[in-house]
Amino acid sequence: MRLSVSTLGMPGEGLDRAIEIATGHGCAGLELRLHPDTGVHSGLDAEERRSVRERVESAGLEISALAGYVGICEPGPDEPVVEALLADLRLAADLGAPGVRVFPRGDDPAVGARRLKAVSGTASELGRRVLVETHDSMPTCAAVARLLAEAGSPETTGAIWDLLHPWRHGESPADSLAALGPYLSYVQVKDAVSAQDTTPVPMGAGSVPLEEAGELLRGAGYSGWVSLEWERTWYPHVAPVEEILPGAADWVRRFTA
Repeated sequence: MRLSVSTLGMPGEGLDRAIEIATGHGCAGLELRLHPDTGVHSGLDAEERRSVRERVESAGLEISALAGYVGICEPGPDEPVVEALLADLRLAADLGAPGVRVFPRGDDPAVGARRLKAVSGTASELGRRVLVETHDSMPTCAAVARLLAEAGSPETTGAIWDLLHPWRHGESPADSLAALGPYLSYVQVKDAVSAQDTTPVPMGAGSVPLEEAGELLRGAGYSGWVSLEWERTWYPHVAPVEEILPGAADWVRRFTA
C-alpha cells in the first residue's frame, strides 16, 4: 500500500504547502481536491496545468487521484454531468493523475451506469479511470459494486472504499471488501468518534474498525493507494493534518503485505 493525503485536510493552504506537508510526512502521493479554493480545477489553462504537474513531480510525489464532485447518478439531464466529468478526466490526463473521484448523488444505478458508459471511450483514450466513492446515496460497497457492474466498463471505472461510510451504514469491512472484489481501486482512510458522530479523530482514537480493515486489505494483497482524508475543511476545529499523518503512515506500514 502507498500513502497519499487529501488536500481536503488543508483548508487555506496552497499547493506548495500541501506538497511540503506530504513530502515531510512520508507520503508518496497527493490527492488533489478539485475546487477553486485549492487552485486545482478544470478551468486551469495549459500553462497552469503544467505548473501543477511539475511542482508535484519535482517534489518526488505522484498525484494519486483528483477528488472531483461530479454526481454520477444525480437526477436530471445527462449532458451537464457527462461534460463536467469529461472536463475532469482531461484535467487528470494533463496532470498525470490516474483517476477522478465522483460521488453517487443519487440512488438509481441505471442513471450512473449510462453516464459512465458515455465517458468510457474518452476515459480509455486518455488512459484514466472514474472512481466512484462509497458516499451519500450509495454509502455501501455493495451499492457501488451494483452500479459498476451495470456500467460494465472495468477498464475505465473503479471504486473508492471510504472506510467510514459503509461501516456506519451497517456494512462490515469483510462484507465491504467481498462486495467490491475486482472493483476496488483506491482506499480512503480516516477515524471518527462513532457511526453517529463523524467528527474526525486521530487514527485509532475513534470507532472505525481500522484494524479489521487493514488486516483484510493485507490478506487480499491490496497494493494500491491509501489516502488519508482528514476532513478539516468541514471540521475546522480539529487538529491540523500534520498531527494526524504519522498515525496514517504507521497504519499503512503495519498492513502493507
